[in-house]
Amino acid sequence: MRPRHDNYAFIDSQNVNLAIKEQGWKLDFGRFRKYLEDRFSIEKAFLFIGYVPTNQSLYTSLQKYGYILIFKPTLQLPDGRVKGNIDAELVLHAMIEFPNYHKAVLVTGDGDFHCLVDYLKRKDKLLRLLIPNRSKYSSLLKEFMPFINFMNDLRGKLELRER
Repeated sequence: MRPRHDNYAFIDSQNVNLAIKEQGWKLDFGRFRKYLEDRFSIEKAFLFIGYVPTNQSLYTSLQKYGYILIFKPTLQLPDGRVKGNIDAELVLHAMIEFPNYHKAVLVTGDGDFHCLVDYLKRKDKLLRLLIPNRSKYSSLLKEFMPFINFMNDLRGKLELRER
């Protein structure tokens, strides 16, 4: 049995969801949580998500899979889309939890997290940057290539299969 560490994952759910959908598949969040635990010894997986009252069953399912949900209030845009930018919450929680984890896995392709990724790397707390789409992510993250894995390569393992 491999030694366990108190590794935490910080997941930008909107970035992951949109990037995976763009590739023509859906992520099985249950299998993804298990993958994070098995591959990176993730003890706690924080999922940052905009709160929409009608999505309660989704939130319940995600919690059953073992995610800790961090909600952001959302706004309804004039065109009907819902907006809930979670960037500040993700950075804040990564820093609040900083003394509690050995290493962090960040799951996003958003360049807004460059400063957090850089800080974690400098403090030897960055385990991995898991980017949802190899073909479409911020060029600001390319300097962290030795720490990057792409979720494109995980489709066979993590794609939601309709029952």
